[in-house]
Amino acid sequence: MIARPVEPTAETVGPARQGQTADLRLVIEEDEATGAFVYKTLDRRTGEVVQQLPRESVLKAMTSDDYNPGMVVDTRD
Repeated sequence: MIARPVEPTAETVGPARQGQTADLRLVIEEDEATGAFVYKTLDRRTGEVVQQLPRESVLKAMTSDDYNPGMVVDTRD
């Protein structure tokens, strides 16, 4: 099977003002406390963080002494 390239869409991520498309920017930072990479989608006009992965709550959990990988998502039955 041959994969087709992903085509860009006109959809926006997050709310946009009526009649305007979102002007977004991706910022990748390293969290100093955990060493994890943090991916942030920012609105260029306002500087507001539209989306962040991993979320702040996950980063906070990762700094806990009793944190183990897999604690946030458990896929075991």
